[in-house]
Amino acid sequence: MAKSLTILCLFLCLLSQKIVSQEETRAEVYLLTCGPGTETYSIYGHTALRIVLPERGTDLVYNWGVFDFSTPNFAWKFARGRLNYMLGVSTFENFLKEYVYEKRWVISQRVNLSNDQINTLFTLINENLKPENIQYLYDFFYDNCSTRVRDLLEKSTGKNLIYPPDEPLKSQPTFRQKIREYQKNFAWLNFGIDLLLGSPADRKASFRDRMFLPVDLYTNMSKLLVNTEGKMIPLLQNPVTVVSFDNASEKPGMINSPLFLFSILAILVIILSGTFRGKKFNNLLDISLFAVFSILALMMIFFNFFTDHHQLKWNLNVIWLNPFIPVCLASLVLNKNWQTFFRICFFLALFFLVFIAILPQQINDAFVPLIIILLIRTSARSGFKWNPLTLPYLT
Repeated sequence: MAKSLTILCLFLCLLSQKIVSQEETRAEVYLLTCGPGTETYSIYGHTALRIVLPERGTDLVYNWGVFDFSTPNFAWKFARGRLNYMLGVSTFENFLKEYVYEKRWVISQRVNLSNDQINTLFTLINENLKPENIQYLYDFFYDNCSTRVRDLLEKSTGKNLIYPPDEPLKSQPTFRQKIREYQKNFAWLNFGIDLLLGSPADRKASFRDRMFLPVDLYTNMSKLLVNTEGKMIPLLQNPVTVVSFDNASEKPGMINSPLFLFSILAILVIILSGTFRGKKFNNLLDISLFAVFSILALMMIFFNFFTDHHQLKWNLNVIWLNPFIPVCLASLVLNKNWQTFFRICFFLALFFLVFIAILPQQINDAFVPLIIILLIRTSARSGFKWNPLTLPYLT
């Protein structure tokens, strides 16, 4: 949903503080919904507000999905959940150029607002354009380009905006299920996001909550009614396609999918574990595997305890990607026989695999072969007498 624009866009924002005025009586407000792209930041689509002032001859787009790559410590702030996004302003013509270039569709819907409601919207936008308010702390589920537009329209209409009743809780999708709809053709991205998102992503998303996704904002707001000058009418008029393209997507390939490749790797590890019993080979194999698992375990620790991204906290993947894995790696590098830590990792991974179906967090299928690899190699180094794969030089 977020788009990287230049510093010029911020400069335009600061110059635009008085573009919208409460004195305008013929203003037209449009909700712009932009189709998903193929870049990581664009696969969920985008939302903006277009405001046309015929008397002034202005046609501007207000966009809450702007961030600046030149921000000091950009990557670190993003990882910590402390990256500020901002409101940007561009002409409608320039706004569309990016979507024509990326071959992404754009739909426009006139927002049915009374003059008073439009004036309230202008007041809110002018307040947002002040230098002290132009930035905001981005939150993927609860405060993004889409929810900002939703909140502005809600505040502009007040109690005059009528929502339909929510579906029964059991029928509501989770946040994770909603974003998976956009990630299904991006298997590796889906794998990475499922690895990082914690159990908060498995909370139910209500009718209003689902508006954090631009296309859901478009479809759900089309179902709202607004009391305008004493008449109950749809909040949005019929959609008009401004830029026409099919949804951008990557064709999923089974051979290149994480589940397929990790399953092949798991089979290979089983064969190697039963065939090669020497110390040198097994040390090399385990140092390689545990180095990767250690990186993932350290990521789990960081995102669970040292980030402000609340969606990444309470991640149950930390059970199998636990802090004892780097200790196991250290024992291999130092040539120490710390069987206790391998046993802890074995039983934690086994617990996770046994109860995976009833955990309060939806687990990606591609994690299973990785857990099996971890079980095989930790059991081989745990000194279990019942295990035929136990390394002979450790018993």
